[in-house]
Amino acid sequence: MLASSGALASSSSPRSLKAIGVQLYTVRDVIANSDPAEVLKTLDAIGFREAEVIWASLDRVWPGLRQTKMRPVSIHMDSELFKAENRAKLTAAIGTVKQHGFEYLVYPAVPRPERTAGMDRFKALADTLNEVGALCHKSGLKLCYHNHAFEFRAIGSSTPWELITGQTDKGLVGFEFDIFWLSVAGHDPVDMLKRYAGRVPLLHVKNKPDGIPVQFNETVPAGAFREVGNGVLNIAGILGAATDNGVKHFFVEQDQTPGNPVDSLRQSYDYLRKLTF
Repeated sequence: MLASSGALASSSSPRSLKAIGVQLYTVRDVIANSDPAEVLKTLDAIGFREAEVIWASLDRVWPGLRQTKMRPVSIHMDSELFKAENRAKLTAAIGTVKQHGFEYLVYPAVPRPERTAGMDRFKALADTLNEVGALCHKSGLKLCYHNHAFEFRAIGSSTPWELITGQTDKGLVGFEFDIFWLSVAGHDPVDMLKRYAGRVPLLHVKNKPDGIPVQFNETVPAGAFREVGNGVLNIAGILGAATDNGVKHFFVEQDQTPGNPVDSLRQSYDYLRKLTF
């Protein structure tokens, strides 16, 4: 159920990415303060061909996105929509997402005040993901959960991550791995991609410098977010493992940038365009 059209060139060696995507969260401030269509046209001119959108800004970016060659692939929804009292709103939103041609609907993050809750909170979340995954499936969409670092902290003898991955239906709930946060939490993205082969159709690609300590929260310096080719993560190895284990779409994302985020995205794109693995 989680398979989709590929984003890769031929499997013959050497391999490279056929379609490079962009998470529009990276340019959220630029879009908010300028003409979204011009920003999107610039990303299109750089060479990005797939887009991951934020639900809150869908209406603002959609007209401009339609003027580009970028295909809408996935969308990060508001976490609040997943609450039981908002099920009617979420159902309507799923219909809108389908009408816009997206393939994947993503649960982006547990709200920060709830991240230190006990395991009952994450058991309830797993149940919700299964329910929403079934709704998405009925509409021809696929649901994915996007990781951060907090899911990997131990609570008793387990972790929220183990609960979420173990108690969600493999046919209804997939994952969008963020390789930065996997690494911050002390996990090798290559090992994780192998472990969860077939459940991870989406990947957030970014990098980090040396010296970021292992931690189970998102309190990292703004400078910890690096362009894809500018850091210690083995991007070629990660992309090789990703393509071997079912990842279909690759989105460059940089939560913070030292200057204009478009410049950082261009740098990441140029690196990936030339990279073989």
